[in-house]
Amino acid sequence: MTKFELIERFAKENNLKKSEAEKYVNSVIKLLSEAIAKEERVFIPGFGVFNIRVRKARKGRNPRTGKEITIPEKKVVAFTAAKVLKEAIQNQKKK
Repeated sequence: MTKFELIERFAKENNLKKSEAEKYVNSVIKLLSEAIAKEERVFIPGFGVFNIRVRKARKGRNPRTGKEITIPEKKVVAFTAAKVLKEAIQNQKKK
């Protein structure tokens, strides 16, 4: 699903104009992005948890030269699906 498709579905589901739905969707995305950027844990019951994890520095290889390099430590966004979402995914496969 693309952002455009999400806006269309949200508008239809809530009997809104697409422009109104777009404002709401953009607002939610902005709020989630700001919270995650501040390294706040974002928990949405029935959906999951977004948080920041640190990926440790590690050794790697330059694919062109084969020379060993050090890949620096960095922060990444992690998502852990809620039990309800995991079950919905599993039940979808069975249909």
